[in-house]
Amino acid sequence: MRLKPTNPALAEARTIHPKSVRDPADHVVIKSVASNNKLGKGNNIIAKGPWSFMPLFSITLQERATCPTDCHHWADCYGNNMAFAHRFEHGAALENKIMAEVEMLSRRYRSFAIRLHVLGDFYSPGYVMMWHDLLAKYDGLHVYGYTSRHGDDPIAAAIYCVQHSFPRRFVIRTSRNVEYHGDPTLRYAANNDFTGDSIVCPEQTGKTESCLTCGLCFHPKINKTIKFLSH
Repeated sequence: MRLKPTNPALAEARTIHPKSVRDPADHVVIKSVASNNKLGKGNNIIAKGPWSFMPLFSITLQERATCPTDCHHWADCYGNNMAFAHRFEHGAALENKIMAEVEMLSRRYRSFAIRLHVLGDFYSPGYVMMWHDLLAKYDGLHVYGYTSRHGDDPIAAAIYCVQHSFPRRFVIRTSRNVEYHGDPTLRYAANNDFTGDSIVCPEQTGKTESCLTCGLCFHPKINKTIKFLSH
């Protein structure tokens, strides 16, 4: 669903479902992907690639409130259609909860992966560097996701820094219609109208059951742009 230019959620940089926003202090923030129809479809164990056999979890933030205004899905974010998804308020309380839950998961699992962010984006350099510190502290932690941060954005610079430090455990694709051009810190996720060299998301085309049985987006050696069809 594409929002009209006059929709207040665009000017106010927020979700159109404000009642779905939750205080992270009162909830589990890092959730199993088993209930997500794209990521897990009833399962949460990665079945393909170098992260095989790891359980996969996810974090959902508030779309637009954490995103740059030049995101190419600013108006048609698929969060517009997700009225019942719990979005967690970003800030210090979220970061404290993430750190506590990652510590708990590290005691439970030898290795595990977290998908950032089902909705939302990296919202500050400090938040990005929190992930750097967690990756340094917990060898079993693996992280992947997408971001609309790019160019001179200091948040983008922090993301690139973490990818340089942990190239096999922090795999973030930038949401831009750009072909891969040799820098392993600059992998891309393109939208439906991209015509350059790319791989269309296998889950969306029915070639694999879920993200767990695909693994392309978070494979550290798959650098080609992944193209996503319109939701």
